[in-house]
Amino acid sequence: MSELRWTLLILGVVFIAALAWWERQRPRQARGGGAAPRVAPREPPAEAPSLQRREPTLTLPTLRAREPLVGDDLPVLEAAAGLPAADRAPERAAPDALLEPALAAGGAAVAGVPLESLPRLPPAPAPRVDWPPDERRRVVALRLVATQPERFAGRSVRQALAAEGFVLGRFAIFHKPDEEQRAVLSAASLSTPGTFDEETMDSQHYGGLSLFAVLPGPKPPPETFDELILTARSLNDRLQGVLQDEQGSPLTPARIALLRERLSAGASA
Repeated sequence: MSELRWTLLILGVVFIAALAWWERQRPRQARGGGAAPRVAPREPPAEAPSLQRREPTLTLPTLRAREPLVGDDLPVLEAAAGLPAADRAPERAAPDALLEPALAAGGAAVAGVPLESLPRLPPAPAPRVDWPPDERRRVVALRLVATQPERFAGRSVRQALAAEGFVLGRFAIFHKPDEEQRAVLSAASLSTPGTFDEETMDSQHYGGLSLFAVLPGPKPPPETFDELILTARSLNDRLQGVLQDEQGSPLTPARIALLRERLSAGASA
C-alpha cells in the first residue's frame, strides 16, 4: 500500500514538471511560428527582345473655309398688298438711281466730283443794326492786337469770329446778334478802312481787331459791357494776341474796373 502511494506521488511530480516545461515552450514556438519565412529574391526574367511596332502616319484633314451662310445680296422684303404705299419698305434701288437725287441737288458725295461743286449752306441772316443817333451814342471799345511782327491770318480771324457768333453784315464788318437778331457787339479791322471782304478775307492778314459796343443797345449797358469783356477774352484765347483798351493800354483787371465804373457813371471811357 505504501509502495502505491510513492508511485502515484512520483508520477504526479513528473506530470507537473512536464506541464511546466510545456508552458514555457509555447511562447517560443508562437514567436518562431509567426515570423514569415524569408524568400530569396527572384531574379527578374530576362527581357524578351522588343518588337518594334510601326505606328501608322496620321494625315491631318485639309481645312476649308465654310461658305457664308448669307449671300452678298440681301433679301428684298416685299410689302403686303394691303399696306399703303407710305408704309411699305423701300425697295432696293440701283446705285445710279440713288445718285441721281444727290447730283440733282448739287451734292458731291461720290468720287470724281470736284469739291467746288459742294452745295453751300445758306448764308446766315445779317444782324439788324439799330444804332442811336450820334448825339445820343456812346461807344465802348477794346482792341485785340496781333503780336509783332506776326499778324492774324484772315482765315483764323474769320473762324474765330464765327465761333463767337459774329456774322458779316452792315458796313462790311462783323456783328454779334442777340436772340432777336439785333446787333449787340461789332468787330472791325484795325487796318484802314476797317472793313472785311468775304471773298478775299482768307488770303489777307490783319494787325488786329477793334471790338466795340454802341450804347444804348438791345441790352442794358452793364450786361453789354460784361459780354464785350467775355467775348474779347474768348477771341484772344483763339487768336493768341494782346488785349488793350481803346487808347492802347493793357487791359488789366484794374483798367476793366475803371471802364465799368465810368460806364455806370454815364461817362465815355
